[in-house]
Amino acid sequence: MNRLGFLAPTALIGAILVVWQVACAVLHTPEYLLPPPTAIASALAHNAPKLALSAWRTLAMALEALVAASVFAGLLALMVTLSRTLDQAVRPLAVALQVTPVVAIAPLFVIWAGVDHPDRAIIALAAIVAFFPIFSGTVRGLTSADPDLERLFDLYGARPLQRLTRLRLPSALPFIVEGHKVASGLAIIGAVVAEFVAGSGGAEGLAWRILEAGNRLRTAEMFAAIVTLALMAAVVHVLFQALEKRALVWWRGR
Repeated sequence: MNRLGFLAPTALIGAILVVWQVACAVLHTPEYLLPPPTAIASALAHNAPKLALSAWRTLAMALEALVAASVFAGLLALMVTLSRTLDQAVRPLAVALQVTPVVAIAPLFVIWAGVDHPDRAIIALAAIVAFFPIFSGTVRGLTSADPDLERLFDLYGARPLQRLTRLRLPSALPFIVEGHKVASGLAIIGAVVAEFVAGSGGAEGLAWRILEAGNRLRTAEMFAAIVTLALMAAVVHVLFQALEKRALVWWRGR
């Protein structure tokens, strides 16, 4: 990022915080309704250990969900690319699952997982949310190999495993990485939404901190948890963006 690319958003954020602080002071806004940035910063510093622990737990559940979604979506994508009949059978179900709001099915997963294990329901729901981008990207990538190279492999009598490992998987790499980058953000969103719906402190993630602070009208602590969540999601996005860049450099070199 160049200097302008760093200074522009920093200046904008700084201006928003200054206007926010001045507006709260001039309008005498109650802190429970809208706390000033200084109060949020104080709450963030005071609750830093608890917020860091909750952020780690939310991140851990989101990453577990991402791994589960990656394995299941990758295997299913591989199978549907090998069978047109299976593709026609699975794709409508995958789309239906994707467009179904997670809050609608969350209570079922909470019941199935048991109230003593809310983390299981959270991971399962986050995995469902993260499933479709990986599945869709992998299917598209595996079917996007150069037709001329496909014919070349036919000419040399390549076996299915050779075609998969030496042509289709390398061709699919950009799509797979992009799908995982999108799914990483969705996994965090799914974990937070699932924890809201579960309404249990057993997982003690960031969503629980937000709920707990809201029930006590500690709005500054709510904002502190939201800021922590935003920073965590931003770090995950940057890491996956860097991974994507390195993977694409390697892919173009190949």
